[in-house]
Formats: sequence, C-alpha cells, structure tokens
Amino acid sequence: MMRIRLVGKNLDDIRPLLPRFGMEESGRDFEMVITHGGDGALLGAERDYPGVLKLPIRDAGTAPTCPIHTAEKQLQSFRDGRLAVTTLPKLEGIINGKSLLAINDVFVRNADPASALRYRVRINGALYANEIVGDGAVLSSVHGSSAYYRSITHSLFRVGIGLAFSNSTEEVSHLVLDEKSVVELEIIRGPGMLIADNAPERPLLTERDVVLLRQCDAVSRVCGLEEFMCPHCRRLRHPGKIPFSGVQNL
Repeated sequence: MMRIRLVGKNLDDIRPLLPRFGMEESGRDFEMVITHGGDGALLGAERDYPGVLKLPIRDAGTAPTCPIHTAEKQLQSFRDGRLAVTTLPKLEGIINGKSLLAINDVFVRNADPASALRYRVRINGALYANEIVGDGAVLSSVHGSSAYYRSITHSLFRVGIGLAFSNSTEEVSHLVLDEKSVVELEIIRGPGMLIADNAPERPLLTERDVVLLRQCDAVSRVCGLEEFMCPHCRRLRHPGKIPFSGVQNL
C-alpha cells in the first residue's frame, strides 16, 4: 500500500476510495500528499509539506468537474501511471532576512485599504520607477499567471516571471522578465505587507523597507497538473470567461 497524506475539505467524500487504489492514510513517512479541494488546498499543502509529491483532486462538491476528471478516475489514472509529474519553480519574497515562498505569486500591497502604498522599483539594480502610487505590485510565476496576475493585466505569459502593478495612478507597464531577474521594491510610504500565495503569515512593511522578489531554486512537484487545470472543468466553474493576451516583454 502507498502511504499518503490526505488534506483539504470534505475528505469523507474521497477517503473511502483510497484502499481501492492501493493507498492508505499515514500521519508520518508518507510518500505523497493528495489535496482534495481547489487551488488553495494545493498551495497550502505545498507550504506545509514542501517538496513532497502532490496529487491535487478537485472537490466536486464545490468545484464541478468534467466526466473524465472525477476523483475516482483521477485515482485510477494515477494507479495506471498515466499522470505526468510537473516541476513548478517557486518564487521568493525576502524582507529583513525573512523569506516567504510561493507557487503562484508574491505580492507587496498596502496594509491599509484606505491608504495607497508608495514604493520605488528597481530591476536587476537599475531604477525602473522612482515612485509608484497604488495598491502594490505582484511577481508571478508562469503557473500563477492565470491567477491574480491575470486579473490585473488581463493577460497570460508562458516563459519567465511577470511583474504587474495593481491600481497604479501612474502609467506604468506590466512586464514579463527573465526568470533570473531580481526585483527590489523600496517602501516610500506604508504601511504595506508581503503576501506569498495564500499564506497566513504576512510581514508588515514600513518606510525604507526593501523587499526582494525573485524566482528561487526551490521547486514543487505536482502529479496530474494538466488534469487538475482541465479547461473543460474550468468552463463548468467559470462559464463565458475567455483569456486574452497583451503584455510588454523585457
């Protein structure tokens, strides 16, 4: 039997299926984590169990799936060896020696929604914007480009890392940077906060704090990611939404 860790919501919907596919729950020394839920469940599992292989399965009770991506069929596909393993690079946000990691994005934003954040941006040591006023800036991975980055820019990208500016009062271009690029955000007026994916830990930022944003060496291994991100399943959850592109590349 393969030892797995099961996390997420409505676990009693999937727990009875595990023995049929040669799996048993284990509180320690598990070989894989199965997440039952949505994107947030996968992000949280990677934060709690970094580097351990993940098999994400949608909770059909809250996120309808197409007929070929039910929990039972996903487990069958895994047992038959038909699910590919995808390696996802992680992003890193560093402030005062504290590092937060993310699969989707790291976000520097205003801590007080009634007050805009003022910040300076440097890319690879060169000044990009002396002062930006707005809600903040997000650094996104390719995988995360379909999440918050897309809601800001109405675009996607397939290589590199994306830098987007949320509700900026200045005319400033969103960028797609080389994956080795390093972004520095200096807080001119706060308060602000650093957010990594859906992590509850959110360090506060004050005047003259400098946040380092970049892609790091850590990775996440996800089994069956293409099935988890199935466009047919997505249309059931978000009917009528069609992505489009249009972003400056650097």
